[in-house]
Parts: sequence; structure tokens; C-alpha cells
Amino acid sequence: MEQPPGLEGHCKEPKWFLRDWSGLTDDGARAETLVACHLLKAVEGWTDLGFGDYRLCYVRYKQKREVDFLVVRNRKPWFLVEVKTRDVNLSPALTHFQAQTQAACAFQVVMDLPFEPADCFLARRPVVVPARTFLSQLL
Repeated sequence: MEQPPGLEGHCKEPKWFLRDWSGLTDDGARAETLVACHLLKAVEGWTDLGFGDYRLCYVRYKQKREVDFLVVRNRKPWFLVEVKTRDVNLSPALTHFQAQTQAACAFQVVMDLPFEPADCFLARRPVVVPARTFLSQLL
């Protein structure tokens, strides 16, 4: 994955993911990789269907402040995603990077929460959302 336009110089190294999360033993790495695969599928699908030019990026400063994913639509930040296995305390990095990037939405996707029948893309401030809910709203 790459840094989004305008933030390229803020990171020391790229972020790499395998396309198979099933063999990972660390819960956090497995959760982040699962979400990465679903986001990549959605980004490629939206682009292939002609909905725009989508890219999957990450945001990280040298000071180690980061957000796991940023989806860019037509060269503009659209939404941020921070993946957690259980933590429902909202990450301050989401608020910081939403202000920095002007992304419309920011999600803390939590794996161990039950599905909620809500459109998480209506929220314009950072929110905690169950992974089942978030992933069900992608392509």
C-alpha cells in the first residue's frame, strides 16, 4: 500500500499485507489483514465498475501515529479505517487524521462486536463500528 497524495513524505516504509489471513496466529494482525483484503476487493471493484478511481492507502507519521487504512476516491480522501480486535475506546489518531485529510468518514472497526443494522457511512465524525456491519457495506 502507498501513502495518499500529499502525505507521501511522512512515512519511512511501505505497509505490506498477505492476501491470506487464515494462517496468522496474532489476532490483531489477522484482523487487520482480513479487513485489508476486503477493502482491496472493494477498491478494485468500485474502480472496475466505473464508479471512480479508488486507491487503498495508509497514513503514518514518523512519530508512529497511524491509521491502518485510508480509501481515496478520485484522488481525495474518502474514509479512514482503524482495525481493533476488542478495543471500543476511540483511537485519537482517527480524529487527528480525519482533520488532516478532510476524509468524510472515519471508522474504528472492531472485530468482536455483534452486527448492528445501521449505515455506518452516514456518520461524519469518527465512530466505533462492528466489523460485521462495516464489511457488509463494502462491495
